[in-house]
Amino acid sequence: MGYNYWNGTEAAHRRVMMKAAGYSDEDIRQKPHIGIPNSYMAGSPGTAHLRQVTEAVKEGIWAAGGIPVEFGIPATCGNVANGADEMKYEQVGRDIVAMSIEFVSRIHNFDAICCVASCDLIIAGCYLAACRLDIPALVVTGGSMQAGNYCGKTVVEADLDAARFSGASEAELFEMEESVCPSFGACPSMGTANTMQMLGEVLNLVMPGTSTIPASDNARLRAARTAGKYMVQLARSGKTPKDLITKDVLENAIMFDMAVAGSTNAVLHILAYAYELGIKLTLADFEKYAKEIYCINAVIPSGPYTVVDFHYAGGVKQVMKQLAGKIHTDAPTIYGDTTWGELLDSVKSAPNKVIHSLEDPVAKEPGLKIMRGNISPAGAIVRPTAVYEEVKYIKGAAKVYECDQDAYRAIMAGEIVAGDILVIRYEGCKGAPGMKELMLSIDALIGLGLDKKVGLITDARFSGFNYGAIVGHVSPEAYDGGVIALIENGDEIEMDIAGGTVNLLVSDEILAERRKSWVRPPLKQQKGVLNIYAQNCRPAEEGGAMQPWALDADYGYHHE
Repeated sequence: MGYNYWNGTEAAHRRVMMKAAGYSDEDIRQKPHIGIPNSYMAGSPGTAHLRQVTEAVKEGIWAAGGIPVEFGIPATCGNVANGADEMKYEQVGRDIVAMSIEFVSRIHNFDAICCVASCDLIIAGCYLAACRLDIPALVVTGGSMQAGNYCGKTVVEADLDAARFSGASEAELFEMEESVCPSFGACPSMGTANTMQMLGEVLNLVMPGTSTIPASDNARLRAARTAGKYMVQLARSGKTPKDLITKDVLENAIMFDMAVAGSTNAVLHILAYAYELGIKLTLADFEKYAKEIYCINAVIPSGPYTVVDFHYAGGVKQVMKQLAGKIHTDAPTIYGDTTWGELLDSVKSAPNKVIHSLEDPVAKEPGLKIMRGNISPAGAIVRPTAVYEEVKYIKGAAKVYECDQDAYRAIMAGEIVAGDILVIRYEGCKGAPGMKELMLSIDALIGLGLDKKVGLITDARFSGFNYGAIVGHVSPEAYDGGVIALIENGDEIEMDIAGGTVNLLVSDEILAERRKSWVRPPLKQQKGVLNIYAQNCRPAEEGGAMQPWALDADYGYHHE
């Protein structure tokens, strides 16, 4: 505890600032100071309700004898940037959020932090900050949005894009816009936001059973108040994420992500957390569990249900109960002195239409798979449960594009036909810079019905909403001279989702000749945060975060 920071004559200048802000002398001197990074932002349903959630957290902290110190952190809505070049800022946002929390928390010497966040890279950044700061930490999530109802049918935001590409009129789109997102909360499919909210429970950063409480359910506020109370207890215990996030915990997170077919972005985040903690974790760990864990979660896009349905079907704890024979049950929980096995003893096994058992999976394949081959020797990612049978194996001619917008224009011009394999490159961590989500091209493929007819490979990312024969995170990326940079129009590519391979069917001799004439392009951003990111980020297979510091061969600065 950092009480000495606020006591004694040398701390008078600190105390006077807190007093001027309205805190009493007794509180300042005697109670744990708990920072509350609040990602409230008025322009997104995933964040616009977080002031009320944060107030509940603060009430709990006060009630348990702590001082809450709220401050704002950056927040965005990825859907706002969908289709725009600005989407490449999203991945960088994870690091900006983590750095902003680190900056404020170090200056104010908080004893602990309790972040409030919901969406995509924002909540991922909160977890990264928690791993970095080495002080007790919790995250309170904003929960999931209710599904919409349009013409008597359940709809989610992705349905609006499908309608847009299928020729809906402006009047029809307007009517659908009024219906598709009816409440606060994260979009209710297995996008990055809900994937990361759920993973927070497994990573011992979110209170068990609370991550997916719908934003419209007042249990969300009660859970936030309870989390605030527990935050004070955790602060006094001194247990930090380095104590609670072991390698076993990270492996549990991998298994959980396989089981729920989470967003492919989760791979980047889990790897970044491991690196931050000094725990050796690689794509090989994901490959290992992809062979053992099939998808048991029937939430969109792997099934017809929403995250709201998932919550009321038992949520994260029910998934972990179904995985009890696979996960490390002796791994610690957020409570420190309780293991996951002990926590799950009180959970009744109740497989259902949303959350299946391992013996009766939604699909007999993992929710995520690592793809290898000469195009991706360092790895690439696919979500097999979101790939149609028609394109789980495809061999076709490459159509090569240097950015998302060029590919989109080709799709809309009718230049992409059945059997083609799109290659979109220079959109990776350094090439974009920022590792862009290719929602523009992918939404067009889905909207025009090409998702059952073509393949796509890229060094960029995808949204958790996306589906089809799309292979991303190809590494080495084009900017680093990966084979993806050498592909030419008309080259034959073979994608075998079941076999886990993606190969360019061009001889090594031809590729060697092409490499002689390849020239690395200049960075697309010569100044600003994207330039800084490109010069300091790790490659995608190591998480793609701004972590330029080196670890020893065994990631040895922290125990496993």
